[in-house]
Amino acid sequence: MIKIFNTLTKKKETFIPLNPPQVTMYICGPTVYNYIHIGNARSAVVFDTIRRYLQYRGYQVKYVSNFTDVDDKIIKAAREKEVTPKQLVTKYIAAYQTDMKALNVLPATLNPRATDNINDIIKFISDLIAKGYAYESAGDVYYRTRKFKHYGQLSGQNLADLEQGASQRTNVLDTSKKEDPMDFALWKKAPSNELSWASPWSNGRPGWHIECSVMATKYLGPTIDIHGGGEDLIFPHHENEIAQSEVHTGQQFVHYWLHNGFVTIGSNNEKMSKSLGNFITVHELLQQLDPQVLRFFMAATQYRRPIQYSEANLQDAHNNLQHLQTAAQNLNFRLQDHDFGDFDVAVQSKQDAIKESFISHMDDDFNVQNGLSDLYELMRLINQYSAQKQVNQQNIHNLLVQYTDILRIFGIEFATNPQLDQQIEALIQQRDTARAQKDFATSDALRSQLLQMGIILEDTPQGTRWHKK
Repeated sequence: MIKIFNTLTKKKETFIPLNPPQVTMYICGPTVYNYIHIGNARSAVVFDTIRRYLQYRGYQVKYVSNFTDVDDKIIKAAREKEVTPKQLVTKYIAAYQTDMKALNVLPATLNPRATDNINDIIKFISDLIAKGYAYESAGDVYYRTRKFKHYGQLSGQNLADLEQGASQRTNVLDTSKKEDPMDFALWKKAPSNELSWASPWSNGRPGWHIECSVMATKYLGPTIDIHGGGEDLIFPHHENEIAQSEVHTGQQFVHYWLHNGFVTIGSNNEKMSKSLGNFITVHELLQQLDPQVLRFFMAATQYRRPIQYSEANLQDAHNNLQHLQTAAQNLNFRLQDHDFGDFDVAVQSKQDAIKESFISHMDDDFNVQNGLSDLYELMRLINQYSAQKQVNQQNIHNLLVQYTDILRIFGIEFATNPQLDQQIEALIQQRDTARAQKDFATSDALRSQLLQMGIILEDTPQGTRWHKK
């Protein structure tokens, strides 16, 4: 039985979807005005891993993640680059999708864009005005925050603290338009030379928070199972989403709120962010790093914990990934045996116990670190069994299926190049023939040739094995 730590209640709760086996998930996507940095990518990897585990446990996940494609940052960046906002977001949405594919993040069921839902946003805001929870002021529209009695419950803040924070975040012009400093914008009147849409209040554009409320309820329904994002979104973004959505629908907006920890950098573990200028984009990092290493680095820490970006931690991920790949190669190598032994009940029993332990750990709020301990235990079993003089084909097949299934939860799939593999196998066969004929000069030359190709050979009683350097 899966238990999830719910940010709203501050405790672990048994996961009970609204309509099992269907699960609805809404994950806040990027504001597309630049390449995403590693902190942004961590959120995508975290919730992709959670989605994959839910599917592994038999759920059918409808996964929606939006693109914020109209925003002050987008308009400013477009002006600086002397392109239109549409041209800018088209470029960076394509870049985001390329990065996500490299990191083996499954495509969302839907990636709605704010600009494709303007009419729905206007209707949503109009409903909030009609219910007395929003008001127009000089072309802008604001939400009456104090009127929503549960405001602050998600972030665990009281109204006095929120009021002080609100006064610090808003400028004099915004405050002069508001009935209360805590009120937040649903619609912003736009200058005549900026991107805008006609509305009953002004030619303008939506506020950031309203977009997600509209798209989440439009595509997933008035109540959704899981809503996720980085912990920096708890306040004010997700707090505001709750206030808007629950007034509009009259129902609880989200059953389970999940938030991932930050990626930190430097000796003082500073949060990685564009505003601090200490970020590294996925786009530039993938030009020098195996995407699977970056994926494994981010997927290997429990989602609520922070992770520190460093060369040493990336190297650890690289080394662990190599060990995992070697075990997979050992299994595939032994599948080629021609003389298989009897089925090993003890190996199957150990394998079953590892699976049971893995599920138990992952069911506990997606505890990937304990889950990885089980994966490494399976890896050791695979290596021990693969080294036996005689193995059973069904045992090998069962181990390979379970190993592959668990690796896929972490987004790891060891791709092969059949043409290159055939070339390597042919050279190994030539070397084996040379060794059998005691032609050690040719044997050594072939080993050197393979080493130059990045291939390491291992001579075992079962034959010559190889893995990539």
